[in-house]
This record gives sequence, C-alpha cells and structure tokens, in this order.
Amino acid sequence: MTLSREPALDVAKVLSESLPYIQRFAGKTIVIKYGGNAMTDEKLQAGFARDIVLMKAVGIHPIVVHGGGPQIGDMLSKLNIESKFINGMRVTDTATMDVVEMILGGQVNKEIVNLICEAGGKAIGITGKDSHFIKAKKLFVKHQSEDMDTPEQVDIGHVGEVSHIDTSILKQLEHSDFIPVIAPIGVDDQGNAYNINADLVAGKVAEAVGAEKLMLLTNISGVQDKSGNVLTGLSTAQVDALIADGTIYGGMLPKISCALSAVNAGVTSAIIIDGRVPHATLLEIFTDKGVGTLISNANKV
Repeated sequence: MTLSREPALDVAKVLSESLPYIQRFAGKTIVIKYGGNAMTDEKLQAGFARDIVLMKAVGIHPIVVHGGGPQIGDMLSKLNIESKFINGMRVTDTATMDVVEMILGGQVNKEIVNLICEAGGKAIGITGKDSHFIKAKKLFVKHQSEDMDTPEQVDIGHVGEVSHIDTSILKQLEHSDFIPVIAPIGVDDQGNAYNINADLVAGKVAEAVGAEKLMLLTNISGVQDKSGNVLTGLSTAQVDALIADGTIYGGMLPKISCALSAVNAGVTSAIIIDGRVPHATLLEIFTDKGVGTLISNANKV
C-alpha cells in the first residue's frame, strides 16, 4: 500500500512559508486582548492557548489581557445584585467591585492560565493590583438626557482609566519562560481598586512596553465600510476620516480609539481580529491573509 505524502507536504509548506514572519517577530512583544467568542467556545479556547504557547516557543513575547463582562454579569445575577449601565459602562459599587475582582482576578484569569499550561506553556496570572503595576484613576461618564441642555458628569463607582503602567514586572517576565495573563483591575494611590475596560488596558500596556503589535479579538469580522466590506491596511489618517464621516460608530468606536492611541504612541500596528475564526492570532502574525482590520502609522511602515 502506498501512503500519500500530500498532507505532510502541506504541513511542511506552511511551516516553510511562516519562516520570514517568525524571523521578523522573534524578540518582539505582542499584546493580545482576549475576549468574545474566543473566551467562551471550548475549541476556540484551546486553539487560542496553543497559539500563545507557539508564539512564545518561536521567540515572540506575548502578553495576554482578558475581559470577563459576561461572567461578571452571570455571577451578579446569581447573587441577586442588579446590573446597571450608563452609556454602556457598568455601574460598579463596592459590592459589584468585590464580584469583579473575584471573577476577573480569580476565576477567569486562572482559567486562562490553566489553558496555557495545559497547552504546554508556562503562564502567570496577575492583576494591576500586583505590585500596583496598573495605576488607575476614577472614570467619570458624561451623560445627557433629552431634557438636559448640557451633559453631566456621572460617578459610576469603581470604574477607572489607566493613569500609569509600571512595566518592570512585565519586563522581568519577558525575559523568562512565563507568559503574563493580565486581569484589567487597577489601583489608585490610596489602594482603591478599579474595574477598567480590557481594550483600554491592552492598549496602554502595548504603549508602555513598546509592543510591535496590539491585537484586539472581537466577535465581528473587522471594521466595515458602508457596504459591509471589511477594511484593512488603514492608516491613522484614514481611520480618522472614517470616524468623521460616520462609517465607524457606536460600539466599534472604543476599540478604534484604543487602537489609534496605541499606534500614535509608537506601537507599529494594531489589529482588530475576528476571534470567531480558529487560530486567528496565528493567521494574523504568520500569513498575509489576516482575519480583521489592521491599522498602522503609514509613516512608520
């Protein structure tokens, strides 16, 4: 019986074609915001963990920042704590913040660490409270109802924004075998904890460590034009124009703003990736056929 070599040859071809990308990104840091379906589908979870371990194995330094909004909502419901939102932001009182810390810093963070370890890697879970490496300040939300002439600033509790990233702990991990997995919880100078948007934390971490790439996993195919076509290879100026003409709006604006901020601060490129696609992170890094929208500063590439 003659055995076909075609499957093995296909694998060899893929590995060979990935070599230039491995050489390009070896020694570089890539920050990945992990969320959406990739966090809840078991096959996608396992695939993501293997992708991260592979990146580390070929000399890339991945940093994972995760969300956990649905898991927080589920636990609050079980505890009969009402979830309130203003302009899409969760109102976070002290009781809610206790749940946020338990779910993000405990359950979700440790699940991701375990997935990476099961895939053969080494991971260590941290929150911004560890060594106070994510300094935060209270975030006030602007809200305006129909009967108001001007918007008001609303205090929504323990919700923050990043004021500073201390990169020392991340630099130490970069030169080890460990992959950092970060829960987006920050702390102020008085020790108060704050829940911070995971996209925002990922962007600020990418800026602080001088990452080569910022990757934001989502549940959509990428930024689309008004005809529904996915746009990619965008410069920061083109993104600004798409925001101005209303092509980019609503829920996509925070992610785009995060990506723009990172690129303008020196990150070479930011990519909004369809996390529903198996091995989306590898497709984006090691092939020319990405699965999302890439944004870069055209003057830097």
